[in-house]
Amino acid sequence: MTTATLAHDNLLEVRNLRKYFGKGSHPVRAVDDVSFSIRKGETLGLVGESGSGKSTIGRLLTRLVDPTDGEMLYQPAASEATPRDLADLSQAQFRPLRSKIQIIFQDPYASLNPRMRIRDVLGEALDTHGLAKGSARKPRIEQLLQQVGLRPEHADRYPHEFSGGQRQRIGIARALAVEPQFIVADEPLSALDVSIQAQVVNLLGELKEQLGLTLLFISHDLDVVEYLCDRVVVLYLGRVMEIAPTESLYANPRHPYTRALLAAAPIPDPAQRRVVPLLQGDLPSPANPPSGCVFRTRCPMAEERCASADMQLREVQSGHWHACWRDDL
Repeated sequence: MTTATLAHDNLLEVRNLRKYFGKGSHPVRAVDDVSFSIRKGETLGLVGESGSGKSTIGRLLTRLVDPTDGEMLYQPAASEATPRDLADLSQAQFRPLRSKIQIIFQDPYASLNPRMRIRDVLGEALDTHGLAKGSARKPRIEQLLQQVGLRPEHADRYPHEFSGGQRQRIGIARALAVEPQFIVADEPLSALDVSIQAQVVNLLGELKEQLGLTLLFISHDLDVVEYLCDRVVVLYLGRVMEIAPTESLYANPRHPYTRALLAAAPIPDPAQRRVVPLLQGDLPSPANPPSGCVFRTRCPMAEERCASADMQLREVQSGHWHACWRDDL
């Protein structure tokens, strides 16, 4: 049992988290020595290229996969003397916390049982955690549907009778059914039409304020992250490159990778020219990452010392951390 403490405003702290897949001398290092915190009531964005470890971190925090090493300290109530290390809990020990820690999956259709009516999908979540029993069940299901912008009569339909946006709303309702404190939203917009994405983003923002939720928002869409998130963690090849308040990160990115990532976002004005060149080459294999700074093989500012140094996060200004030698960006 952990004897560590959390900062008073933190709900969760991730410390030196690792997840390796495979055995032998070259396991796939999906998450490698990642540390960050999530404050109560905030929306933390998690961004990076495909293969950077974003979804793996979301699954680690919800214990859908088990960590290889590290700590995930969670303190659901200030009255608890010490936080709980989610990494140390067995699946049986973690089960009581599942109602407090929920996930919204990327593909809303694949995450819903096609043979179950929506009433049963939501009811199953309630039954699992002993909530809204007996006569309270039907009103609670109707309330959940209305909360996410659907109608009570939708409870009697099957998943295939809904659009993608409606199915994602059902996924959100299922996560809310058990009255969670912390929600991992794992690419909740990527399977939706652009016209629907704004509706789901606004819904998440409204629910966060109404219910006092804490969100980890995993996304490739940097514009949505800028709009929705309070702070941002930038990942590359399973490592944290930069952590900063959203406004600070977008106005003045301090890591070469973050600069390149923001420069790769589409520019709505065709007359506007890019200031930062896009990255060349592919993401290295997580089974054989580069020595030293894992970004050095694609970094336009790489120096000889980057190959041997163990790049650790350091604070370059209040609340703004990066893992790079350079301070002149």
